[in-house]
Amino acid sequence: MCDQTFMAATFGPCDSCSKPSPLMNIYIKNEATNYCSLCVEMMACQGLQKGETLESLKRESETLKKKLEEERNKLNDVELHQVAEKVEVLSALSIKTRRVLKGHGNKVLCMDWCKDKRRMVSSSQDGKVIVWDAFTLNKEHGVPLPCTWVLACAYAPLRSLCLIMNGYLGLDNKCSVIPLSLDKNENLAAKKKSVAMHTNYVSGCSFTNSDMQLLTSSGDGTCALWDVESGQLLQSFHGHTADVLSLDLAPSETGNTFVSGGCDMKANVWDMRSGQNIQSFESHESDINCVKYYPSGDAFASASDDATCRFYDLRADREVAVYQKDSIIFGASTCDFSLSGRLLFAGYNDYTINVWDVLKGTRATILFGHENRVSRVRVSPDGTALGSASWDSTLRVSWSFSTGSNYIFRFIKLLFWVNSRLVLEFTVAF
Repeated sequence: MCDQTFMAATFGPCDSCSKPSPLMNIYIKNEATNYCSLCVEMMACQGLQKGETLESLKRESETLKKKLEEERNKLNDVELHQVAEKVEVLSALSIKTRRVLKGHGNKVLCMDWCKDKRRMVSSSQDGKVIVWDAFTLNKEHGVPLPCTWVLACAYAPLRSLCLIMNGYLGLDNKCSVIPLSLDKNENLAAKKKSVAMHTNYVSGCSFTNSDMQLLTSSGDGTCALWDVESGQLLQSFHGHTADVLSLDLAPSETGNTFVSGGCDMKANVWDMRSGQNIQSFESHESDINCVKYYPSGDAFASASDDATCRFYDLRADREVAVYQKDSIIFGASTCDFSLSGRLLFAGYNDYTINVWDVLKGTRATILFGHENRVSRVRVSPDGTALGSASWDSTLRVSWSFSTGSNYIFRFIKLLFWVNSRLVLEFTVAF
């Protein structure tokens, strides 16, 4: 294997097994070939030293991971809630539903806010994507699609008239772009353009900061970076051993990293330039349904079927908080932070949205109203409203008139020390 180098390339038939899949360019003695990940693994087995097997190497890898975790735990002498003991407790929250958006005929699977802070887009099991005016409740666009499971949708961050959505029924496994128009009578479905294709369902999508590139996650166990104009695969990310259910791009101007979570109970952080998995966290006990970066980009939260949400700091390279209660027995399906980062909103399969105090680790309040699983929660770009989507076929917009501004404009800086070394610095509202 010493004469071989690997680089992610395109989507197409494998030179070895002929199966259409994300490919890797393998240069063997300066000769390029295109192989899928399974064939690459088989080649690795052929290059093992005498007496070695792939299973033995995996066992050795697990042993090294355990030793690394033990060494990491020796340095972890304090938790986030202990550091925040002297921080003021949040006053009572009064978050109420102000708008209920009805129009879908089946489960709403995803929603996203436009950067204008007013419009929302939602995708549903009824095979439609709807663009809403969240203030007037008007439906500005309704786009019928050929598949009835549209799992994800997202607005482009700069060109607000561009929409992305994807789905998987009939195993189309595609991700498409629709340029929105001011003409509400225009046939937008005819302008749909396919950008990405996986070998299994597409579970999530996110535009990069440039608008010209798109990240996708898939049930084929990979994430991929695509060029929006040409549809070319720019980079593929291999490291998960099961379905990837969620991804989130780092909230920075460069946006060179993203985090993903999936059915292998792992949350992986990736370098988009190299395609390498640079950090991995494995403390959940069931599928990770959602991952979301902290507003500063130095940490992220995850929501899992094990009924917990967890908070990981990237600089400390560890889990620093767990949000759970004995009374919560249903899985967490989605999560998002308030603009300041003090609150974590988490949607659950028991129809509720739990609001967690990120610093204290306690539940601040519970939001009721949905009549089925909460599939998505998203805070508006200006931080003043919370949008939620549910399997009850509705979307809700909630906010607080009395106390909402307090959690946006009152900030403190919290320093987190481990063994006399500064590893965590938060700027949060109180």
